[in-house]
Amino acid sequence: EREGRENRQRKAEIEMMQAARLGTDGKLTLESVPVPVPSAGEALIQILQAGICNTDIEITTRGYKGFSGTIGHEFVGIVKSLVPPSAGGGESASHIAVGHRVVGEINCVPEGCGCRNYHERAQHPERAALGIFKRDGIFAEYATVPLVNLHIVPDSLSDDEAMFAEPLAAACQILQQVHVQGSDRVAVVGTGKLGVLIAQAVRTTGCSVTAYGRREATFAPFTSRGIECR
Repeated sequence: EREGRENRQRKAEIEMMQAARLGTDGKLTLESVPVPVPSAGEALIQILQAGICNTDIEITTRGYKGFSGTIGHEFVGIVKSLVPPSAGGGESASHIAVGHRVVGEINCVPEGCGCRNYHERAQHPERAALGIFKRDGIFAEYATVPLVNLHIVPDSLSDDEAMFAEPLAAACQILQQVHVQGSDRVAVVGTGKLGVLIAQAVRTTGCSVTAYGRREATFAPFTSRGIECR
């Protein structure tokens, strides 16, 4: 009987986890909550490392679309389990397997909705965003993420380096939205964390880049990379 009770206790401990939760009152607390269970087309991710984005700070200070729940969206983690997608059209996620170290995109859509790529998911009317609106995020020991959102981290990248995948992707997306040529002169307004990623991404076109900021104390990451600041 004692052994059975200890087994049940251990099982209960495994099924619970710690998570940073934003309440409806706007207060951020560390809570013990059940480990999420993946649905069809999702993976259970053990979070190894999480990044704090300015978006997270804004959500905790100003709120966003009435969101409450687990915040956070930048992560590196290990796939602990997964549920294959149901039959239907859309993207394939057959490359993801248990044990893979992964990062993930933030825009999540209903499984089987037929989206074929990231661009369609980002514009889907029923989309949710990890830790931002309509879906719990990753400031927790575990999180569920759609399989199609996951990208395998190569062994050549450390967890610290892989942490930049999501914000760097946002920086690189600018080059898909704006056609920058090598003969252009580009101004990056803002010398924060995302600004230095944007400046480096834009500079790959061969253009001239100047960053503009209000505090000289933030210029070092730019000037050390040969980017002029004013």
